[in-house]
Amino acid sequence: MRQKVTLGYDLNNKYGQISYFDYDNEEPVTVEVATVNSQIPLALAFFNDRWVYGKEAKRLSIMNSSLVFVDFFDKAVKREKVTTTEKTYDAVWLLAKFIELTLKDFEEIDFITFTVPKTDVDMSNLLKGIASHLAIPKEKVAIQDHKESFCHYMYDQPKELWQYEAALFNCEDDRVEAYMLRKLNTGRGNNDLYVTVDEVANATVAELSAIFPVFEANKAKDADEKFKVFIQGVFDKKVISSVFLTGEGFEQEWYPQSLKVLCNGRRTFLGNNLYSKGACYYSRKVESGQAIRPIYLDETRLMKRVSVQIRVEGKEIWYPIVNWGAHWYESDARLEVLVNDLEEIKIKIESLTDNKNEERSLSLKGLAMRDDYSIRATLEVMFLNERSCKIIVKDMGFGDFFPSTGFEALELIDLGGIHGQFNSMS
Repeated sequence: MRQKVTLGYDLNNKYGQISYFDYDNEEPVTVEVATVNSQIPLALAFFNDRWVYGKEAKRLSIMNSSLVFVDFFDKAVKREKVTTTEKTYDAVWLLAKFIELTLKDFEEIDFITFTVPKTDVDMSNLLKGIASHLAIPKEKVAIQDHKESFCHYMYDQPKELWQYEAALFNCEDDRVEAYMLRKLNTGRGNNDLYVTVDEVANATVAELSAIFPVFEANKAKDADEKFKVFIQGVFDKKVISSVFLTGEGFEQEWYPQSLKVLCNGRRTFLGNNLYSKGACYYSRKVESGQAIRPIYLDETRLMKRVSVQIRVEGKEIWYPIVNWGAHWYESDARLEVLVNDLEEIKIKIESLTDNKNEERSLSLKGLAMRDDYSIRATLEVMFLNERSCKIIVKDMGFGDFFPSTGFEALELIDLGGIHGQFNSMS
Protein backbone atom coordinates (compact mmCIF):
# COMPACT_ATOMS: atom_id res chain seq x y z
CA MET A 1 0.00 0.00 0.00
CA ARG A 2 1.48 3.33 -1.09
CA GLN A 3 0.74 6.32 1.14
CA LYS A 4 0.46 10.03 0.23
CA VAL A 5 1.02 10.13 -3.50
CA THR A 6 0.40 12.42 -6.43
CA LEU A 7 -0.70 10.63 -9.57
CA GLY A 8 -0.78 10.92 -13.34
CA TYR A 9 -3.36 8.60 -14.92
CA ASP A 10 -3.33 8.04 -18.69
CA LEU A 11 -6.70 6.75 -19.86
CA ASN A 12 -8.08 5.84 -23.28
CA ASN A 13 -10.28 3.24 -24.95
CA LYS A 14 -7.52 0.59 -24.81
CA TYR A 15 -5.76 0.90 -21.48
CA GLY A 16 -5.02 2.81 -18.31
CA GLN A 17 -1.55 3.66 -17.03
CA ILE A 18 -0.47 5.15 -13.71
CA SER A 19 2.65 7.10 -12.75
CA TYR A 20 3.15 8.44 -9.23
CA PHE A 21 5.34 10.44 -6.88
CA ASP A 22 5.53 9.02 -3.38
CA TYR A 23 7.81 11.76 -1.98
CA ASP A 24 10.72 9.32 -1.74
CA ASN A 25 11.52 9.62 -5.46
CA GLU A 26 12.72 12.63 -7.45
CA GLU A 27 11.19 11.23 -10.63
CA PRO A 28 7.74 9.71 -11.19
CA VAL A 29 7.48 5.93 -11.06
CA THR A 30 5.23 4.09 -13.51
CA VAL A 31 3.25 1.15 -12.14
CA GLU A 32 4.27 -2.06 -13.90
CA VAL A 33 1.67 -4.69 -14.70
CA ALA A 34 4.12 -7.00 -16.45
CA THR A 35 7.88 -7.28 -16.78
CA VAL A 36 8.12 -4.93 -19.77
CA ASN A 37 4.66 -3.40 -19.82
CA SER A 38 3.00 -0.71 -17.71
CA GLN A 39 -0.28 -0.48 -19.63
CA ILE A 40 -3.32 -1.91 -17.89
CA PRO A 41 -5.73 -3.31 -20.50
CA LEU A 42 -9.11 -1.60 -20.27
CA ALA A 43 -11.05 -4.75 -19.44
CA LEU A 44 -13.43 -5.77 -16.65
CA ALA A 45 -15.11 -9.05 -15.75
CA PHE A 46 -17.26 -10.35 -12.92
CA PHE A 47 -16.01 -13.85 -12.11
CA ASN A 48 -16.37 -16.06 -9.03
CA ASP A 49 -18.32 -13.34 -7.21
CA ARG A 50 -15.70 -10.66 -7.66
CA TRP A 51 -14.65 -8.03 -10.19
CA VAL A 52 -11.34 -8.51 -11.97
CA TYR A 53 -9.63 -6.13 -14.39
CA GLY A 54 -6.75 -5.74 -16.81
CA LYS A 55 -4.77 -8.82 -17.79
CA GLU A 56 -6.81 -11.11 -15.55
CA ALA A 57 -10.01 -10.01 -17.28
CA LYS A 58 -8.35 -10.38 -20.69
CA ARG A 59 -7.44 -13.99 -19.88
CA LEU A 60 -11.06 -14.71 -19.06
CA SER A 61 -12.10 -13.50 -22.50
CA ILE A 62 -10.21 -16.44 -24.01
CA MET A 63 -12.56 -18.80 -22.17
CA ASN A 64 -15.74 -16.78 -22.63
CA SER A 65 -15.75 -13.36 -24.27
CA SER A 66 -19.30 -12.68 -23.09
CA LEU A 67 -18.00 -12.38 -19.52
CA VAL A 68 -15.68 -9.44 -20.29
CA PHE A 69 -16.34 -5.72 -20.82
CA VAL A 70 -13.79 -4.01 -23.04
CA ASP A 71 -15.47 -1.14 -24.88
CA PHE A 72 -16.77 1.01 -22.05
CA PHE A 73 -14.50 4.11 -22.23
CA ASP A 74 -16.05 5.69 -25.32
CA LYS A 75 -19.50 4.59 -24.18
CA ALA A 76 -18.95 6.18 -20.78
CA VAL A 77 -18.09 9.48 -22.48
CA LYS A 78 -21.37 9.23 -24.41
CA ARG A 79 -23.24 8.12 -21.24
CA GLU A 80 -24.31 4.85 -22.90
CA LYS A 81 -24.88 1.36 -21.52
CA VAL A 82 -22.95 -1.86 -22.10
CA THR A 83 -24.79 -5.16 -22.48
CA THR A 84 -23.57 -8.75 -22.24
CA THR A 85 -25.58 -11.90 -22.66
CA GLU A 86 -26.44 -11.83 -18.96
CA LYS A 87 -26.64 -8.22 -17.79
CA THR A 88 -26.64 -4.53 -18.74
CA TYR A 89 -24.38 -2.00 -17.03
CA ASP A 90 -24.01 1.76 -17.19
CA ALA A 91 -20.68 2.42 -18.95
CA VAL A 92 -19.86 5.23 -16.49
CA TRP A 93 -20.23 2.75 -13.62
CA LEU A 94 -17.90 0.30 -15.37
CA LEU A 95 -15.27 2.98 -15.96
CA ALA A 96 -15.52 4.06 -12.32
CA LYS A 97 -15.10 0.43 -11.20
CA PHE A 98 -12.02 0.03 -13.43
CA ILE A 99 -10.43 3.20 -12.05
CA GLU A 100 -11.30 2.17 -8.49
CA LEU A 101 -9.65 -1.23 -8.89
CA THR A 102 -6.50 0.20 -10.49
CA LEU A 103 -6.11 2.70 -7.64
CA LYS A 104 -6.66 0.20 -4.82
CA ASP A 105 -2.95 0.19 -3.85
CA PHE A 106 -2.89 3.95 -3.22
CA GLU A 107 -4.08 4.67 0.31
CA GLU A 108 -4.03 8.49 0.18
CA ILE A 109 -4.11 10.47 -3.08
CA ASP A 110 -3.02 14.08 -2.63
CA PHE A 111 -3.72 15.01 -6.25
CA ILE A 112 -4.54 13.16 -9.48
CA THR A 113 -4.34 14.36 -13.08
CA PHE A 114 -6.14 12.34 -15.73
CA THR A 115 -4.71 12.63 -19.22
CA VAL A 116 -6.86 11.58 -22.17
CA PRO A 117 -6.57 11.85 -25.98
CA LYS A 118 -9.05 14.75 -26.05
CA THR A 119 -10.80 16.70 -23.32
CA ASP A 120 -13.83 18.96 -23.15
CA VAL A 121 -16.50 19.92 -20.63
CA ASP A 122 -18.19 16.48 -20.84
CA MET A 123 -14.91 14.62 -20.27
CA SER A 124 -14.05 16.90 -17.35
CA ASN A 125 -17.44 16.34 -15.73
CA LEU A 126 -17.19 12.59 -16.29
CA LEU A 127 -13.78 12.08 -14.70
CA LYS A 128 -14.27 14.58 -11.87
CA GLY A 129 -17.59 12.91 -11.12
CA ILE A 130 -15.93 9.50 -10.97
CA ALA A 131 -13.16 10.87 -8.73
CA SER A 132 -15.78 12.34 -6.40
CA HIS A 133 -17.52 8.94 -6.29
CA LEU A 134 -14.15 7.49 -5.20
CA ALA A 135 -13.90 10.10 -2.40
CA ILE A 136 -11.32 12.22 -4.20
CA PRO A 137 -12.41 15.90 -3.90
CA LYS A 138 -12.89 17.70 -7.22
CA GLU A 139 -10.33 20.33 -6.25
CA LYS A 140 -7.76 17.51 -6.10
CA VAL A 141 -8.44 16.45 -9.70
CA ALA A 142 -7.23 17.89 -13.01
CA ILE A 143 -8.05 16.82 -16.56
CA GLN A 144 -5.75 17.43 -19.52
CA ASP A 145 -5.19 16.06 -23.00
CA HIS A 146 -2.13 14.19 -24.23
CA LYS A 147 -0.63 17.28 -25.86
CA GLU A 148 -0.63 19.20 -22.61
CA SER A 149 0.84 16.20 -20.76
CA PHE A 150 3.63 16.09 -23.34
CA CYS A 151 4.27 19.76 -22.62
CA HIS A 152 4.55 19.22 -18.84
CA TYR A 153 6.72 16.15 -19.34
CA MET A 154 9.14 18.08 -21.55
CA TYR A 155 9.57 21.01 -19.20
CA ASP A 156 10.69 18.76 -16.39
CA GLN A 157 13.49 17.42 -18.58
CA PRO A 158 16.94 19.03 -19.04
CA LYS A 159 16.65 22.38 -20.80
CA GLU A 160 18.71 21.28 -23.78
CA LEU A 161 15.89 18.92 -24.77
CA TRP A 162 13.43 21.81 -25.25
CA GLN A 163 15.78 24.67 -26.09
CA TYR A 164 14.25 24.80 -29.57
CA GLU A 165 11.25 22.82 -30.81
CA ALA A 166 10.61 19.26 -29.63
CA ALA A 167 8.92 16.65 -31.82
CA LEU A 168 6.55 13.88 -30.81
CA PHE A 169 5.56 11.00 -33.10
CA ASN A 170 2.64 8.86 -31.97
CA CYS A 171 1.79 5.60 -33.74
CA GLU A 172 -1.40 3.82 -32.68
CA ASP A 173 -3.90 1.68 -34.57
CA ASP A 174 -4.03 2.89 -38.15
CA ARG A 175 -2.38 6.30 -37.83
CA VAL A 176 0.96 7.95 -37.23
CA GLU A 177 0.78 11.57 -36.04
CA ALA A 178 3.49 14.19 -35.69
CA TYR A 179 3.37 16.97 -33.10
CA MET A 180 5.66 19.91 -32.44
CA LEU A 181 6.13 21.66 -29.09
CA ARG A 182 6.97 25.34 -29.53
CA LYS A 183 7.17 28.52 -27.49
CA LEU A 184 4.73 31.37 -28.06
CA ASN A 185 5.59 35.04 -28.11
CA THR A 186 2.69 36.94 -26.55
CA GLY A 187 4.44 40.31 -26.36
CA ARG A 188 3.29 40.72 -22.76
CA GLY A 189 6.83 41.24 -21.53
CA ASN A 190 6.32 39.25 -18.32
CA ASN A 191 8.31 36.30 -17.07
CA ASP A 192 5.65 33.73 -17.93
CA LEU A 193 6.49 31.11 -20.52
CA TYR A 194 3.73 30.21 -22.99
CA VAL A 195 3.86 27.10 -25.15
CA THR A 196 1.65 25.06 -27.44
CA VAL A 197 1.72 21.68 -29.17
CA ASP A 198 0.70 21.60 -32.84
CA GLU A 199 -0.25 18.57 -34.87
CA VAL A 200 1.87 19.23 -37.95
CA ALA A 201 1.33 16.05 -40.01
CA ASN A 202 -0.36 12.68 -40.01
CA ALA A 203 -0.67 9.64 -42.21
CA THR A 204 -2.62 6.41 -42.22
CA VAL A 205 -0.96 3.04 -41.88
CA ALA A 206 -1.93 2.23 -45.47
CA GLU A 207 -0.08 5.32 -46.68
CA LEU A 208 3.06 4.11 -44.94
CA SER A 209 2.73 0.53 -46.23
CA ALA A 210 1.14 -1.12 -43.20
CA ILE A 211 3.51 0.04 -40.48
CA PHE A 212 1.70 -1.76 -37.71
CA PRO A 213 2.11 -4.63 -37.57
CA VAL A 214 4.85 -5.38 -40.12
CA PHE A 215 5.54 -9.04 -40.70
CA GLU A 216 7.11 -9.08 -44.16
CA ALA A 217 10.63 -7.76 -44.71
CA ASN A 218 9.75 -6.04 -48.00
CA LYS A 219 6.77 -4.27 -46.45
CA ALA A 220 8.90 -3.21 -43.50
CA LYS A 221 11.57 -1.77 -45.80
CA ASP A 222 8.96 0.12 -47.80
CA ALA A 223 7.32 1.43 -44.65
CA ASP A 224 10.70 2.53 -43.31
CA GLU A 225 11.47 4.47 -46.50
CA LYS A 226 8.08 6.20 -46.53
CA PHE A 227 8.31 7.04 -42.84
CA LYS A 228 11.75 8.56 -43.47
CA VAL A 229 10.27 10.85 -46.13
CA PHE A 230 7.42 11.66 -43.74
CA ILE A 231 9.92 12.69 -41.04
CA GLN A 232 11.95 14.80 -43.44
CA GLY A 233 8.80 16.69 -44.38
CA VAL A 234 7.99 17.32 -40.70
CA PHE A 235 11.54 18.51 -39.92
CA ASP A 236 11.90 20.72 -42.99
CA LYS A 237 13.36 24.13 -42.03
CA LYS A 238 12.88 23.46 -38.31
CA VAL A 239 15.47 23.32 -35.53
CA ILE A 240 14.59 20.30 -33.40
CA SER A 241 16.17 19.75 -29.98
CA SER A 242 14.70 16.31 -29.26
CA VAL A 243 12.35 13.66 -30.59
CA PHE A 244 9.99 11.34 -28.71
CA LEU A 245 8.37 8.20 -30.12
CA THR A 246 5.35 6.75 -28.38
CA GLY A 247 2.61 4.26 -29.18
CA GLU A 248 2.57 0.52 -29.76
CA GLY A 249 3.30 1.02 -33.46
CA PHE A 250 6.91 1.87 -32.59
CA GLU A 251 7.49 -1.19 -30.43
CA GLN A 252 8.58 -3.22 -33.46
CA GLU A 253 11.95 -2.49 -35.08
CA TRP A 254 10.74 -1.75 -38.62
CA TYR A 255 12.26 1.77 -39.01
CA PRO A 256 16.14 1.60 -38.85
CA GLN A 257 16.68 4.12 -41.70
CA SER A 258 14.10 6.48 -40.30
CA LEU A 259 15.79 6.27 -36.92
CA LYS A 260 19.01 7.55 -38.45
CA VAL A 261 17.16 10.67 -39.62
CA LEU A 262 15.51 11.10 -36.23
CA CYS A 263 18.84 10.86 -34.38
CA ASN A 264 20.79 13.12 -36.73
CA GLY A 265 21.97 15.94 -34.46
CA ARG A 266 19.27 15.45 -31.87
CA ARG A 267 18.43 13.10 -28.99
CA THR A 268 15.64 10.58 -29.60
CA PHE A 269 13.65 8.67 -26.99
CA LEU A 270 11.26 5.72 -27.21
CA GLY A 271 8.70 4.93 -24.51
CA ASN A 272 5.04 4.41 -23.68
CA ASN A 273 4.67 6.28 -20.36
CA LEU A 274 5.28 9.85 -21.50
CA TYR A 275 1.69 11.03 -20.98
CA SER A 276 1.18 9.55 -17.51
CA LYS A 277 4.52 10.97 -16.37
CA GLY A 278 3.70 14.40 -17.79
CA ALA A 279 0.38 14.36 -15.93
CA CYS A 280 2.22 13.26 -12.78
CA TYR A 281 4.65 16.19 -13.03
CA TYR A 282 1.65 18.50 -13.27
CA SER A 283 0.04 16.93 -10.18
CA ARG A 284 3.19 17.45 -8.16
CA LYS A 285 3.40 21.13 -9.15
CA VAL A 286 -0.20 21.78 -8.16
CA GLU A 287 -0.02 19.88 -4.89
CA SER A 288 3.26 21.50 -3.81
CA GLY A 289 1.98 24.98 -4.64
CA GLN A 290 4.56 25.59 -7.36
CA ALA A 291 3.81 28.05 -10.14
CA ILE A 292 2.55 26.16 -13.19
CA ARG A 293 5.19 26.78 -15.82
CA PRO A 294 5.01 26.77 -18.70
CA ILE A 295 1.47 28.01 -19.36
CA TYR A 296 -0.04 25.72 -21.97
CA LEU A 297 -2.25 27.33 -24.61
CA ASP A 298 -4.35 26.01 -27.46
CA GLU A 299 -7.51 26.96 -29.34
CA THR A 300 -9.71 25.76 -26.45
CA ARG A 301 -8.14 28.01 -23.78
CA LEU A 302 -9.17 31.37 -22.43
CA MET A 303 -7.12 34.17 -23.96
CA LYS A 304 -8.16 36.78 -21.40
CA ARG A 305 -7.35 37.29 -17.74
CA VAL A 306 -9.77 38.96 -15.34
CA SER A 307 -8.39 40.60 -12.17
CA VAL A 308 -9.88 42.62 -9.33
CA GLN A 309 -8.07 45.30 -7.36
CA ILE A 310 -7.62 44.37 -3.71
CA ARG A 311 -5.40 45.53 -0.85
CA VAL A 312 -2.89 43.12 0.65
CA GLU A 313 -0.69 44.25 3.55
CA GLY A 314 -1.44 47.85 2.72
CA LYS A 315 -0.63 47.60 -0.98
CA GLU A 316 -3.06 47.72 -3.90
CA ILE A 317 -2.62 44.73 -6.22
CA TRP A 318 -4.46 43.20 -9.17
CA TYR A 319 -5.57 39.76 -8.10
CA PRO A 320 -6.43 37.37 -10.99
CA ILE A 321 -9.77 35.61 -10.58
CA VAL A 322 -9.84 34.20 -14.14
CA ASN A 323 -6.54 33.14 -15.67
CA TRP A 324 -5.61 32.92 -19.32
CA GLY A 325 -4.69 29.41 -20.33
CA ALA A 326 -7.60 27.88 -18.36
CA HIS A 327 -10.66 26.11 -19.71
CA TRP A 328 -13.82 28.14 -19.20
CA TYR A 329 -15.64 25.18 -17.64
CA GLU A 330 -12.97 24.88 -14.94
CA SER A 331 -12.71 28.59 -14.12
CA ASP A 332 -15.57 29.23 -11.71
CA ALA A 333 -14.09 30.74 -8.55
CA ARG A 334 -15.04 32.18 -5.18
CA LEU A 335 -13.11 34.74 -3.14
CA GLU A 336 -13.95 36.07 0.32
CA VAL A 337 -12.97 39.69 1.05
CA LEU A 338 -13.37 42.32 3.75
CA VAL A 339 -14.75 45.63 2.48
CA ASN A 340 -14.10 49.04 4.02
CA ASP A 341 -15.23 52.43 2.66
CA LEU A 342 -15.44 51.24 -0.97
CA GLU A 343 -17.86 52.58 -3.57
CA GLU A 344 -16.83 50.17 -6.31
CA ILE A 345 -14.70 47.17 -7.15
CA LYS A 346 -12.26 47.75 -9.98
CA ILE A 347 -11.98 45.04 -12.62
CA LYS A 348 -9.26 44.66 -15.25
CA ILE A 349 -9.53 42.47 -18.37
CA GLU A 350 -6.25 41.69 -20.18
CA SER A 351 -5.97 40.02 -23.59
CA LEU A 352 -3.09 37.77 -24.61
CA THR A 353 -3.86 37.99 -28.30
CA ASP A 354 -3.79 41.76 -28.83
CA ASN A 355 -2.21 42.99 -25.56
CA LYS A 356 -5.16 45.27 -24.89
CA ASN A 357 -6.38 46.05 -21.38
CA GLU A 358 -9.88 47.08 -20.37
CA GLU A 359 -10.86 48.46 -16.97
CA ARG A 360 -14.36 48.69 -15.57
CA SER A 361 -15.99 48.93 -12.17
CA LEU A 362 -18.67 47.08 -10.26
CA SER A 363 -20.71 49.54 -8.18
CA LEU A 364 -21.30 48.85 -4.49
CA LYS A 365 -23.96 51.53 -4.23
CA GLY A 366 -26.57 50.39 -1.74
CA LEU A 367 -24.13 48.44 0.42
CA ALA A 368 -24.27 50.00 3.89
CA MET A 369 -20.69 50.73 4.91
CA ARG A 370 -19.31 49.97 8.36
CA ASP A 371 -15.96 50.83 9.87
CA ASP A 372 -12.98 48.61 10.59
CA TYR A 373 -13.46 46.13 7.73
CA SER A 374 -16.57 44.65 9.31
CA ILE A 375 -18.26 43.93 5.98
CA ARG A 376 -17.55 40.39 4.83
CA ALA A 377 -18.40 39.79 1.19
CA THR A 378 -17.96 37.04 -1.34
CA LEU A 379 -16.84 37.66 -4.88
CA GLU A 380 -17.94 34.81 -7.11
CA VAL A 381 -17.09 34.12 -10.75
CA MET A 382 -19.55 31.98 -12.70
CA PHE A 383 -19.05 31.09 -16.36
CA LEU A 384 -22.14 30.98 -18.54
CA ASN A 385 -20.31 29.62 -21.59
CA GLU A 386 -16.91 29.92 -23.28
CA ARG A 387 -17.55 33.58 -24.13
CA SER A 388 -18.94 35.13 -20.97
CA CYS A 389 -18.90 35.06 -17.20
CA LYS A 390 -20.55 37.01 -14.43
CA ILE A 391 -19.00 38.43 -11.26
CA ILE A 392 -21.32 38.50 -8.26
CA VAL A 393 -20.62 40.35 -5.00
CA LYS A 394 -22.73 39.42 -1.97
CA ASP A 395 -22.83 40.78 1.58
CA MET A 396 -22.33 37.74 3.84
CA GLY A 397 -22.70 39.55 7.15
CA PHE A 398 -20.14 39.48 9.94
CA GLY A 399 -20.91 36.66 12.29
CA ASP A 400 -23.35 37.44 15.09
CA PHE A 401 -22.38 41.11 15.10
CA PHE A 402 -23.81 42.19 11.75
CA PRO A 403 -26.32 40.05 9.82
CA SER A 404 -26.24 40.06 6.03
CA THR A 405 -28.12 42.95 4.44
CA GLY A 406 -28.95 40.82 1.40
CA PHE A 407 -26.95 43.19 -0.82
CA GLU A 408 -25.95 41.71 -4.19
CA ALA A 409 -24.24 43.30 -7.22
CA LEU A 410 -23.51 41.71 -10.58
CA GLU A 411 -21.26 42.48 -13.54
CA LEU A 412 -21.49 40.56 -16.83
CA ILE A 413 -18.18 40.25 -18.71
CA ASP A 414 -17.91 39.39 -22.39
CA LEU A 415 -14.63 37.60 -23.06
CA GLY A 416 -15.16 37.22 -26.79
CA GLY A 417 -14.68 33.89 -28.49
CA ILE A 418 -11.95 31.36 -27.84
CA HIS A 419 -11.66 29.79 -31.28
CA GLY A 420 -9.81 31.98 -33.75
CA GLN A 421 -8.08 34.17 -31.16
CA PHE A 422 -5.34 31.65 -30.47
CA ASN A 423 -4.51 31.33 -34.16
CA SER A 424 -3.39 34.95 -34.22
CA MET A 425 -0.52 34.23 -31.83
CA SER A 426 2.92 33.61 -33.31
